[in-house]
Amino acid sequence: MPPEAQLHTASHDSAQVAGAASRATARRVGRYALVRLLGKSDRTMAWQASEGDGGPEVVLVMPRSQPPGAGSMDLWAQTARKAARLDHPQLARAVEIGVHEGWPFIAYELGDCASLGDRCGNTGLGAAEAAAVMAQLLQALAFVHDAGLVHRDVEAFSVLVTDKGAVRLLGTEVGSIDPQDGIAGGASHGALDTLTLRAQRQAAQADVLQAGLLMHLMLTGQPALDEPDAGRAAARLPPQGRDIVRLPWTTPRPVPEPLRIIVNRATDRQERQRYRNARTMLRALEGWLQAESGSQGGPLALLLDRLRTVGVLPAAPGGAERAARLALMESQHTSELADVVLDDTALAFELLRVVNTAQLRGGQVSGNGPVMTVRRSIAMIGLDGVRRAALALRSWPGPLAAAQAQELQALMVRVRRAGRLAVAVRPAGYDAEVVYLVALLQNLGRLVVQYHFADEAAQIRRLMQPAAAADGETEEPGMGESAASMAVLGVDLEAIGSAVARWWGLDDTVLQLIRRLPPTAPVRCAEDDDAIIRATASCANEAIDTLALPAARVAHGLQAVVQRYGRVLALSLRDLQAALQASASGRGLGDAAEAAAAEPRAAS
Repeated sequence: MPPEAQLHTASHDSAQVAGAASRATARRVGRYALVRLLGKSDRTMAWQASEGDGGPEVVLVMPRSQPPGAGSMDLWAQTARKAARLDHPQLARAVEIGVHEGWPFIAYELGDCASLGDRCGNTGLGAAEAAAVMAQLLQALAFVHDAGLVHRDVEAFSVLVTDKGAVRLLGTEVGSIDPQDGIAGGASHGALDTLTLRAQRQAAQADVLQAGLLMHLMLTGQPALDEPDAGRAAARLPPQGRDIVRLPWTTPRPVPEPLRIIVNRATDRQERQRYRNARTMLRALEGWLQAESGSQGGPLALLLDRLRTVGVLPAAPGGAERAARLALMESQHTSELADVVLDDTALAFELLRVVNTAQLRGGQVSGNGPVMTVRRSIAMIGLDGVRRAALALRSWPGPLAAAQAQELQALMVRVRRAGRLAVAVRPAGYDAEVVYLVALLQNLGRLVVQYHFADEAAQIRRLMQPAAAADGETEEPGMGESAASMAVLGVDLEAIGSAVARWWGLDDTVLQLIRRLPPTAPVRCAEDDDAIIRATASCANEAIDTLALPAARVAHGLQAVVQRYGRVLALSLRDLQAALQASASGRGLGDAAEAAAAEPRAAS
């Protein structure tokens, strides 16, 4: 007879539940008297229980299906003991593994904890509290998965939360008895062949999906799909089912957009877009929590230590050595040295950092505003300063592996081409170097993430890719760059770039300048010079991004860029195409400026 039939019959009727709970107090499992049912699913159930006589209260977690034989019972016990030996702050401590009338159970300390379901109630938790709870749960799951085990039934009743918000996950591998066929599904029995490893990986991904469904519960106060059993709800999502789970726009408490994107990615209808393991979802939540905390500059907290140890970017191959050599040649003009520095993006950024940080600290030109040209930076710090800055850079490729360095180099090529294109399309009278640097700085967040978080940058690119269209179906679009960044890092790439620029000492005016115009914002007119420069750099970057689209969409994309910026910049499609052709040559900034001046604009 199943334990719930023997011990307790749950009902939606409140009077029957109260009566059943009262009768349950007289029931026992081993030496424990059952107090109340905390919850149940198709795989497991959890009871609050007591030893009696003032003994400490515990939580008993039991499988819903009895092991079909002695061999299965031994396999269950072996896996349960291995799980109980795991030592992690977010894993509840097992005090007993036992069997009562053929039904196995694990007893865990309860202490000052309550189940997550009890903590949430009908109104859920606040955004920051929910994210902090989920981050701890994901730490526990990641540890379990690293040990070669899986939880198999991440439910609201299998997560305990203390009064201080500390999480304790219980019930790991308790649900390893498959409710459909009764076969033990515990991991790590025998040789880990390919099929076993694949099944373990899929079970770990199922744990993360159920964690995403719990996040939905925490933020809304209601279970996703009105299904309290997270395992059942997960089975209703693609590819097994056809239901869709997304956070509603109306929730008991506000949900910030980055957190909404993270939660929706966890339960995305496209299986390929979901988090593949606990650590990737944990990385996104921790990034958002750090950014929201406001400590050490918000998004800058994500990489501040790395910026101090390995710098913003590594020196271009040969670029730092060339600049250091020229810096010793007193006969060189500042403009000639500036051209060399601008060919090395890392060195150009380093000079801006040095001079603007000096201003921030009350240096020699305090009060004169931020420095936005390499020429002025060289004039301020002198040739010896350039040499010191060049020698301070990490040599290429820094800590990156070969494939990661190749991605960074490809991104730098694109960014420098966008700078040359911005110089070519800028209206007459605007400083070529300023326009070039602003176009580069509008990619600062992308460059920094590619260097410091190469794996996360690869995730962002993957999320942005559309899914191949199946027979008779339309192509599934990928995420936009901003959404993909928030889904992976918890913050926008633009926010990371702005945080780094603020750390350098650039003021709010410049921070506005180096943010690309939002893709949905209309570009009707430019009120001042800063607006013109921002629009010029944004136009160049959007045009370069358009070239990465499938070939059939490039022409339409460039026409859209011209329609968006043509009036403000007096730019025609012919102008843009000519400028793109010139920018592809890889010539330096000085050559690009001369080429742009030598080719008059076509009538727009």
